[in-house]
Amino acid sequence: MKSKHLTVLPATAVVLLLLSGGARAASTCSAETLKGTYAFSAQGEVLGLIEPQGKPHLFATPSVLDDVAIVTFDGVAHFARTDFGNINGVPKTTDFNSDQMGAYTVKPDCTGTMAIKYPSGVELDLRMVIGDDGTVVKALIATETVPSSTPAEDKTPCESSCGQAVQVTFEGKKVFREHHD
Repeated sequence: MKSKHLTVLPATAVVLLLLSGGARAASTCSAETLKGTYAFSAQGEVLGLIEPQGKPHLFATPSVLDDVAIVTFDGVAHFARTDFGNINGVPKTTDFNSDQMGAYTVKPDCTGTMAIKYPSGVELDLRMVIGDDGTVVKALIATETVPSSTPAEDKTPCESSCGQAVQVTFEGKKVFREHHD
Protein backbone atom coordinates (compact mmCIF):
# COMPACT_ATOMS: atom_id res chain seq x y z
CA MET A 1 0.00 0.00 0.00
CA LYS A 2 2.80 2.41 0.86
CA SER A 3 4.56 1.79 -2.45
CA LYS A 4 1.38 2.69 -4.38
CA HIS A 5 1.28 6.14 -2.68
CA LEU A 6 4.99 6.64 -3.28
CA THR A 7 4.45 6.06 -7.01
CA VAL A 8 1.37 8.31 -7.30
CA LEU A 9 2.90 11.32 -5.51
CA PRO A 10 5.91 11.75 -7.84
CA ALA A 11 3.67 11.21 -10.88
CA THR A 12 1.26 13.87 -9.61
CA ALA A 13 4.14 16.27 -9.01
CA VAL A 14 5.40 15.75 -12.58
CA VAL A 15 1.92 16.37 -14.04
CA LEU A 16 1.49 19.57 -11.99
CA LEU A 17 4.92 20.79 -13.04
CA LEU A 18 4.15 20.16 -16.71
CA LEU A 19 0.79 21.92 -16.44
CA SER A 20 2.31 24.98 -14.79
CA GLY A 21 4.97 25.21 -17.54
CA GLY A 22 2.27 24.95 -20.19
CA ALA A 23 0.33 27.78 -18.60
CA ARG A 24 3.39 30.04 -18.75
CA ALA A 25 4.09 29.18 -22.37
CA ALA A 26 0.54 30.15 -23.33
CA SER A 27 0.67 33.52 -21.53
CA THR A 28 0.34 36.73 -23.49
CA CYS A 29 2.02 40.10 -23.30
CA SER A 30 0.61 43.46 -22.20
CA ALA A 31 1.99 46.89 -21.30
CA GLU A 32 2.66 45.45 -17.85
CA THR A 33 5.13 42.98 -19.40
CA LEU A 34 7.52 45.93 -19.74
CA LYS A 35 7.92 47.23 -16.23
CA GLY A 36 11.27 48.21 -14.80
CA THR A 37 14.67 49.25 -16.09
CA TYR A 38 16.32 47.96 -19.27
CA ALA A 39 19.77 48.57 -20.76
CA PHE A 40 19.57 49.22 -24.51
CA SER A 41 22.11 49.48 -27.30
CA ALA A 42 21.46 50.71 -30.83
CA GLN A 43 23.53 50.45 -33.98
CA GLY A 44 22.88 51.45 -37.54
CA GLU A 45 23.04 54.12 -40.19
CA VAL A 46 21.23 57.29 -41.17
CA LEU A 47 20.99 56.79 -44.94
CA GLY A 48 19.28 59.95 -46.15
CA LEU A 49 15.92 61.69 -46.29
CA ILE A 50 12.64 59.95 -47.03
CA GLU A 51 9.48 61.34 -48.58
CA PRO A 52 6.10 60.73 -46.89
CA GLN A 53 5.33 58.27 -49.72
CA GLY A 54 8.46 56.29 -48.80
CA LYS A 55 10.86 57.33 -51.57
CA PRO A 56 14.41 57.69 -50.18
CA HIS A 57 16.86 60.45 -51.11
CA LEU A 58 20.24 59.16 -49.96
CA PHE A 59 23.13 61.11 -48.48
CA ALA A 60 26.46 60.87 -50.32
CA THR A 61 27.82 59.12 -47.21
CA PRO A 62 25.57 57.48 -44.59
CA SER A 63 26.11 58.44 -40.95
CA VAL A 64 27.02 55.58 -38.60
CA LEU A 65 25.10 55.58 -35.31
CA ASP A 66 25.98 53.87 -32.01
CA ASP A 67 23.97 54.51 -28.85
CA VAL A 68 23.52 53.15 -25.33
CA ALA A 69 20.54 53.92 -23.12
CA ILE A 70 18.76 53.16 -19.89
CA VAL A 71 14.98 52.95 -20.34
CA THR A 72 12.56 52.68 -17.43
CA PHE A 73 9.08 51.41 -18.37
CA ASP A 74 6.19 52.14 -16.00
CA GLY A 75 4.19 48.99 -16.84
CA VAL A 76 1.29 51.10 -18.13
CA ALA A 77 2.24 52.94 -21.34
CA HIS A 78 5.10 55.40 -20.70
CA PHE A 79 8.85 55.37 -20.24
CA ALA A 80 11.77 57.63 -19.36
CA ARG A 81 15.02 57.30 -21.30
CA THR A 82 18.63 58.42 -20.80
CA ASP A 83 21.10 57.88 -23.63
CA PHE A 84 24.56 58.62 -24.94
CA GLY A 85 25.45 58.24 -28.59
CA ASN A 86 28.01 58.75 -31.32
CA ILE A 87 27.43 59.67 -34.94
CA ASN A 88 30.38 58.87 -37.20
CA GLY A 89 32.52 58.37 -34.11
CA VAL A 90 31.72 61.80 -32.66
CA PRO A 91 29.62 62.09 -29.48
CA LYS A 92 26.20 63.70 -30.02
CA THR A 93 26.54 65.44 -26.64
CA THR A 94 29.19 65.72 -23.94
CA ASP A 95 27.17 63.75 -21.39
CA PHE A 96 24.17 61.46 -21.09
CA ASN A 97 20.90 63.01 -22.33
CA SER A 98 18.29 62.33 -19.65
CA ASP A 99 15.45 64.51 -20.93
CA GLN A 100 13.67 61.89 -23.03
CA MET A 101 10.18 60.59 -22.54
CA GLY A 102 7.99 58.35 -24.58
CA ALA A 103 5.01 56.09 -24.88
CA TYR A 104 4.72 52.43 -25.76
CA THR A 105 2.11 49.84 -26.65
CA VAL A 106 2.25 46.06 -26.32
CA LYS A 107 -0.06 43.60 -28.09
CA PRO A 108 -0.95 40.15 -26.73
CA ASP A 109 1.37 38.55 -29.33
CA CYS A 110 4.35 40.37 -27.72
CA THR A 111 4.80 42.89 -30.55
CA GLY A 112 4.47 46.60 -29.98
CA THR A 113 5.56 50.17 -30.59
CA MET A 114 7.72 52.77 -28.88
CA ALA A 115 7.64 56.51 -29.58
CA ILE A 116 10.71 58.43 -28.36
CA LYS A 117 10.73 62.24 -28.22
CA TYR A 118 13.99 64.15 -27.82
CA PRO A 119 14.05 67.75 -26.51
CA SER A 120 15.67 68.77 -29.84
CA GLY A 121 12.47 67.85 -31.70
CA VAL A 122 13.66 64.50 -33.07
CA GLU A 123 10.96 61.83 -32.90
CA LEU A 124 11.52 58.09 -33.33
CA ASP A 125 8.77 55.56 -34.01
CA LEU A 126 9.93 51.99 -33.31
CA ARG A 127 8.44 48.55 -33.88
CA MET A 128 9.45 46.04 -31.22
CA VAL A 129 9.19 42.42 -30.17
CA ILE A 130 9.40 41.20 -26.58
CA GLY A 131 10.98 37.89 -25.61
CA ASP A 132 12.25 35.80 -22.72
CA ASP A 133 9.29 36.51 -20.43
CA GLY A 134 9.63 40.27 -20.87
CA THR A 135 13.36 40.50 -20.15
CA VAL A 136 14.48 41.12 -23.77
CA VAL A 137 13.28 43.78 -26.23
CA LYS A 138 14.41 44.04 -29.87
CA ALA A 139 13.30 46.91 -32.09
CA LEU A 140 13.78 48.70 -35.40
CA ILE A 141 13.18 52.36 -36.18
CA ALA A 142 10.12 52.49 -38.46
CA THR A 143 10.26 56.28 -38.91
CA GLU A 144 12.50 59.08 -37.72
CA THR A 145 11.40 62.70 -37.96
CA VAL A 146 13.95 65.48 -37.54
CA PRO A 147 13.43 69.27 -37.28
CA SER A 148 15.96 69.87 -40.10
CA SER A 149 18.80 68.15 -41.93
CA THR A 150 21.47 68.65 -44.54
CA PRO A 151 20.24 68.07 -48.11
CA ALA A 152 20.47 64.64 -49.70
CA GLU A 153 23.01 63.93 -52.44
CA ASP A 154 20.34 64.72 -55.09
CA LYS A 155 19.83 68.15 -53.39
CA THR A 156 16.49 67.20 -51.79
CA PRO A 157 16.19 69.69 -48.90
CA CYS A 158 14.93 69.30 -45.36
CA GLU A 159 14.20 72.71 -43.93
CA SER A 160 11.58 71.74 -41.36
CA SER A 161 10.24 68.47 -39.98
CA CYS A 162 11.19 65.75 -42.42
CA GLY A 163 11.68 62.01 -42.33
CA GLN A 164 15.07 60.35 -42.41
CA ALA A 165 15.80 57.00 -44.04
CA VAL A 166 17.42 54.95 -41.28
CA GLN A 167 18.53 51.36 -40.71
CA VAL A 168 18.89 51.18 -36.93
CA THR A 169 18.32 48.26 -34.55
CA PHE A 170 17.80 48.41 -30.78
CA GLU A 171 18.33 45.62 -28.28
CA GLY A 172 17.37 45.89 -24.63
CA LYS A 173 17.70 43.59 -21.64
CA LYS A 174 16.11 43.98 -18.23
CA VAL A 175 18.81 44.90 -15.72
CA PHE A 176 17.05 45.38 -12.41
CA ARG A 177 14.66 42.65 -11.36
CA GLU A 178 12.16 43.01 -8.56
CA HIS A 179 12.66 40.37 -5.89
CA HIS A 180 9.58 38.80 -4.36
CA ASP A 181 10.20 36.75 -1.23
